[in-house]
Amino acid sequence: MTTISEFLAPDHKRCDDLFAATEALVASGDWDGAAEGFSRFQEALQHHFAMEVEVMFPAFEARTGMTQGPTAVMRSEHRQMSDLLNQMSGALARKDGDAYLGDADTLLIIMQQHNVKEEQMLYRMADRALANELEEVVGRMRAMT
Repeated sequence: MTTISEFLAPDHKRCDDLFAATEALVASGDWDGAAEGFSRFQEALQHHFAMEVEVMFPAFEARTGMTQGPTAVMRSEHRQMSDLLNQMSGALARKDGDAYLGDADTLLIIMQQHNVKEEQMLYRMADRALANELEEVVGRMRAMT
């Protein structure tokens, strides 16, 4: 049986790798490659957010009754990251490498802190709280496209 930690933590790494590859393309001035890479990164990150917000967070909240705890913080950070993605998209459209890389630096810090909180706290809490329904919750996340 796959735990939430085992399923979602590697997805953080996948998103991080797409982010780093896109940042390198922007830094080298490969705007076409950067646009394609950013699209893949943005899609991967938004998919990751959706798996959490649509499946894992509601299941955790229903089981624990905690709606103003860690999931509320994670949702707020998802909004911050989405806002930065929108700014980065605009910078890419303008081919403004300095603006993109500045926003990317901010996003990187938020993503790193966010991922640590999820991997070290929330995912572990969810694995315990949802122990009897892990297969179903992970299956629903896995089925999202």
